[in-house]
Order: sequence, then C-alpha cells, then structure tokens
Amino acid sequence: MTDIETIEAEAEVLQEEDDTPARNIAVATDLLPTTLHLLPLSERPFFPAQALPIVLNEDPWLPTVEAAAKTDQHAIGLILVKPDNPDQATTDDFHEVGTVARIHHPTRQQGRIQFIAQGLKRFRITHWISATPPYQACVEYLDDTDFVNTEELRAYSMAVVNTLKELIPLNPLYSEELKFFMSRFNTNDPSALADFASNLTTASKEDLQDILATAPILERMKKVVVLIKKELEVARLQSKIRKQVEEKMSEQQRKFFLREQLKAIQQELGLAKDDRTAEVERFRARLEERQAPEPAMKRIEDELDKLSVLESGSPEYAVTRNYLDVLTDLPWGVYAPDNLDLDHARRILDRDHDGLADVKDRIIEFLAVGALKGQIAGSILLLVGPPGVGKTSIGRSVAEALGRQFYRLSVGGMRDEAEIKGHRRTYIGAMPGKFIQAIRESGVANPVIMLDEIDKIGAAYHGDPASALLEVLDPEQNSDFLDHYLDVRFDLSKVLFICTANQLDTIPSPLLDRMETIRLAGYIASEKMAIAKHHLWPKLLDRTGMPAKQIKLSDAALRQAIEGYAREAGVRNLEKQLGRIIRKAAVKFVSGEHEPVRIGVKDLENYLGKPPFRQEKAASGVGIATGLAWTPLGGVTLNVEATRVHTKNRGFKLTGRLGEVMQESAAIAYSYVSSHLRDFKADPRFFDEAFVHLHVPEGATPKDGPSAGVTMATALLSLARNEKPARPLAMTGELTLTGQILPVGGIREKIIAARRNKITELILPQANRGDFEELPEHVTQGLVVHFLGHFREVVKLVFTP
Repeated sequence: MTDIETIEAEAEVLQEEDDTPARNIAVATDLLPTTLHLLPLSERPFFPAQALPIVLNEDPWLPTVEAAAKTDQHAIGLILVKPDNPDQATTDDFHEVGTVARIHHPTRQQGRIQFIAQGLKRFRITHWISATPPYQACVEYLDDTDFVNTEELRAYSMAVVNTLKELIPLNPLYSEELKFFMSRFNTNDPSALADFASNLTTASKEDLQDILATAPILERMKKVVVLIKKELEVARLQSKIRKQVEEKMSEQQRKFFLREQLKAIQQELGLAKDDRTAEVERFRARLEERQAPEPAMKRIEDELDKLSVLESGSPEYAVTRNYLDVLTDLPWGVYAPDNLDLDHARRILDRDHDGLADVKDRIIEFLAVGALKGQIAGSILLLVGPPGVGKTSIGRSVAEALGRQFYRLSVGGMRDEAEIKGHRRTYIGAMPGKFIQAIRESGVANPVIMLDEIDKIGAAYHGDPASALLEVLDPEQNSDFLDHYLDVRFDLSKVLFICTANQLDTIPSPLLDRMETIRLAGYIASEKMAIAKHHLWPKLLDRTGMPAKQIKLSDAALRQAIEGYAREAGVRNLEKQLGRIIRKAAVKFVSGEHEPVRIGVKDLENYLGKPPFRQEKAASGVGIATGLAWTPLGGVTLNVEATRVHTKNRGFKLTGRLGEVMQESAAIAYSYVSSHLRDFKADPRFFDEAFVHLHVPEGATPKDGPSAGVTMATALLSLARNEKPARPLAMTGELTLTGQILPVGGIREKIIAARRNKITELILPQANRGDFEELPEHVTQGLVVHFLGHFREVVKLVFTP
C-alpha cells in the first residue's frame, strides 16, 4: 500500500472513530496530561482544528512517538521551531505555544515514521523536563473556548465565512478543505473557524504561529480576517494570471487550427502550394531577374529536380535548399552602371580627404582610363602607406565616386584558404567564400571590394590564402573564378579590387605583380591641421554630442597637439588626442560649468598631459651625422654616432639593433672611408690604430635597410678628420665600395620627417631627383636639396662652410 493510500485509509478510520469530534475533543480536554513529549515542526504550526498525517525520520524521533503512544491519552505536543531542519533544533529554537494532538495508527516504513495527528488544544511550555530528544516538558493548556458570542465576534465570523465563499470558486482545493471542516466541526464555533481559516492560507509560518499563540478569540479573529483577506487578493491575482495564460494559449491554438484549415482549403482549391513547391517557385522567380550562364543554369535545374523529390524533413533537403538559395540569390548578369564623370570623382575625393594631391591625381588618371574604355574592369589597386593615412576611406570614396556598392573585407591574419574559395558542400555548415558572400550581399556583380591589411595575411596547415588570392586578383583568371561551395564558375572580372597595406615586404611577389601600387605617405603638419579642422573635430563633436559653441580649440593649440602629441605619419592618434580633449571638456559641461571652454597652448597639458615628443634638433659634433630613414609608420630622422674607443688595436663595433643589410652598409662605409682617408684630407693611419664604435640611437628599435650608407660614411669621416659638419643637414642614400650613391625609396616620407624636425637642407641621391620633383609644392617648399651621385660631392658639401 502506498503512502497516499495509507493516509487516506487512516483518515477514513479517523472519520469513523470520531463521528462527533467536537464532543470527543471536549471530553479529551479533561484527560490531557500535564507533561508532554514534544515533536518539532519546521514548515507550519499545527492547529487544534486540524487532522493531518505527520511524517518524520525514525532517527531521532522514533523514541518520542513510541513514548507518546504508550500513554493512556496517546497525546503528543506538536510545536513550531525556528530552523528549517527540525532535526537540528534545540530547546531555544522552540516557540512557547503549540498544539497537543492525539496519535492515530503510527506506522514505520523505510526509515520513516508516520501517523495521523488529531489536533486537540493549545498549550504553553512552562519548563523543560528533557532538553534533548526525546523532548519532554511540563505544559499548561490555553482555554480558547471561554468566550461570549458578541455581535462584534459574530461580525468577524461572518467576514471570515464570506471571504471563504469568495475563495472557494478561485481554487477547488478550498472547497474540499471546507467540506472536511464542516463534517467535523460546528460552523458556529468561532475558535475552530478561526483556526481553520488561518490554516487555509499560504501565510508565513511566523504569521501562523502568531495566530496559534493568540488564545483570546476576538483578538485572534481580527488577525485571521487580515490574513484571509490577503489570501483572497493573492488568489484573485493567481486566477487572473491563469486566465490570461489560458486565453493566450487558446487564441494561439485557435489561430493555428484556422491556419491549418485555411491551408488545407487553399490546397484543395488549388490556391496554395506546399512548402516544397513554394520554395521551387521562389527560386525560379529569382532567376527571371538574372542572366545566369548555361553551366550555372544546368546545375540549378538539376538541383531543383532533386529538391522536388526529397522529403522536406530529410537532411539532404536542407542542404540542397541552402545551396539553391545561394545559387539563385547571386547577381548573375546584374551590373551597376559606372559614373565615370571625373569632375564628380574629384569633388568626392576633395570632400572626403585633405591633402594627398598626388594620390588623388593617380586615382583620377585611373578613372580616366576607365572612361576611355567605357568601363572599369580587371583592375586591382594597392594603396600602401602608414597606419591612419586614409587608405580605407579612399577606397570608400572611390566606390561612391563610381556609384558602386562597397564591401570591405579584412584579410589580416587570415590563415584558411576556405575563407577565400569556400568550403566544399560535403562539410556540415559549409559556406561560400568571402568573395561570393560579398557579391551576394552587394547585389551586383561589379562592386568595389576592399581587401584590408593584405600584407598581414597568414598561412597555416589549412592552406595558403595568399596563393588562393592569386586566382581572384588575376584579371586573366578571375573571369572563371571557381568557389568550392558553388562548384560553378562566377565572373569576378568586373569587380574593382582595392587592397591596402602598410608595407610591401611581406606581400608575395606573384601577388604584388598583379596589383597597381599607389603610395600614400604621411601628412605634414599643415595637412594634419586641415584634416583636423574639416573632418576630425566636427566628427568627434557629433559623436560625443558636445555643442560646437561650447568648446573652442585655438589653431596654436591644435598645431601643438600635432607636433607634441601626434607626430606619427597618419592622423589616427591625432583623432584620439582630440577625443580626449572633448571628453574632458564634456565632464565640465555636464558638471554644470556652462561657460564655453577655450583651449590654448598653455591649457593643452591640463587635457593631454606632458607631450611625449619634444622639439628635436639635428645633432652636431665630431663623428655625428643626421640621416633620414623610412619605417612602416612613416619617415624618421636618425643620428649616426661614431667615436674612437682606444688606439691599442684596429677594430670596428656596431650597436643599435641593426639589421643584416644595415650592417653591410656600415661595413661598406668603413671600408670605403678607410681606403680614401688621404683623398679626404684625413690621417691615412687613423683607422689602422683606432678601435671605432658606430652607434645608431634608439637601440630598442630594430633598424634595417641600405639608405644609411652615406650617413655612416659621413660620421666616420667626421671622426677621422676630427671635424664636425659645417652646417645642419640630413642625408640619405646607398653607398657602394666605389663611392657611388644609389637611389633609395621613401623619399616623400623622409622629406616630411626632415620638415617636422625643422631641417631645411637635404642630400638626396641624384637618381631620386624624379621622385622629388613629383612631390607637391607644399611639401618641397622652403627646402634646399642637393642631388649628388658620388661621395666626393658629399664630402665637399658637408665640410665646406
């Protein structure tokens, strides 16, 4: 027999034994013992009007139940304790007032003890006899039947009864409880009614214990009315929530059935089709707007035939459907018309970028060739320059000038060739490559696709993405580009590819050979001023929501911010510094300082701190020469220093983290100067007896390249002649063992570095004259440049006042 069946059987027995419980309880009162064994309850107190099963652990409560069952009255005290686990309770945790109950039919099963408890009367503990299990205490009984049935008491009783009537429709369980109560007690007994009503609620155990401890009936009835009214409000709220949920579910079910019925009726009348037919028709409707080539159409028809016979729940159906979704969504034969108006293109470029006149001219020339042909196809541009010079934004401007869709794809760090050529459909979660995704997203077959950071593309065991790009960026091959996912060829020859890079060294030669290179050098201070005023400052004000009239940055402060805090080739760091200024001004504005903030040169350190760059001067002295170098971040000046350590033996030492090429340049300079000391009016035996140390400062920065050869030779000759250069100047050029000066790269960046450091006289290789003459006038203005072809000319110029 189950626990539930046992409890029900015992309840029936209890019902038969106590046909008139009110009379039996009254008789038992006279026989209740003055000492009781106590059982702790943790969840709710037990009321005199209750008859419920009690289930406890045998350990440690079996001795208590057995001792109580052996008494003549079978009486036991049930009392609420404060801890949630009654097995851990102590005498201090027991409340003072509990209910004495009669034990009926105790049973033991699986380590548990169970009995029916019939509540009899309230009691209060007077003192403890046993403070450990089995608990035993002396008690006194509270008389809760001695009262006068006044009008006020009858009014409270009616209030409880009426509230119960309102509760019964809200919860069927209340009805069963009420029937059980009416079968055992007189409804005119306010004490039993109060206990029954309070026990019916879901109030906290502390509130219920307060009701149990209140013996005076009128005071108890007042507290019960409050509890049961709260219970009524909770029940109403629960009923409201339940109705809302049921109504919503019913409405959803009704709509579902109606939709299913409508679908069935439409199919019977031929007005609607099943999901498979609808998908096939949708794919065919797409193809009506496109001009797919014959091989692609054959593949699509084959897949549509396969789709029509597959079960919609099969995995193959989902794979085929996704494949057709991509195939039919591609813009086969859909091309955006090109806007080849050069004046329009010039306006777009000038609007979006200040400076870069030579770059704009190259782009206009490129567009002019496209205008002659009537289209721009089969072209791959490579924009090379330091970070922050506007390579990505130039690509976006070119797309806008042409009226084409623009899609940017960063390939930096890409190591899987599947990102270029797609996954094969045999793989779960297969997708087309990035280029097919770009074509699909742009909606035309001739967008402008920008490949950002192409110099940082990687390679791994997944394949070599750079090699996969060869097919994409080759005009002779990309007209039949084969994506592994599509498995049909797609024409990429109408796409304009624009790539960006910081340097050319890491780009594979076959890939570089397919691209037309346009170099973007760094900006000089005047160009940065214009960019900051026209683009950066308005954009930052708009982004932060700062009113333009609330903050004013003077031109002098802006120039100081450029020269002292953002000296790099690009303008990205300048944008960060201007953003810091606006944010700090915003703090003042939000804090209530509504006076306009005016920022001058003196105020700049309060906003940006100490400037990391100081005004550099060309170093001068014996054994010192200033060179010009190119880095991925722009041009820099380098002071090459040479000194004689001792004269004990001949030797030559290099420091400054010089690369292999730069070390070879130093060796060539040392050999050339040593062999021509007499020609250059120096002691011919100087290097025979001297241990020479050549150093390039900023030793933590790696340096490499051949362009410092002339500078190193000049520093060594200055040391040998014990004569410093006659005037401040900077130089660059590769030196040979015969004294020839060969051309070098990065002329624009190097000239900008010289201007930034206030060096106005330069020495450049004769072969770089053409590079210099191509530079804009505002870059070369005010410079004195000597184009020399042999080191003898350098010696004559440097050491002649």
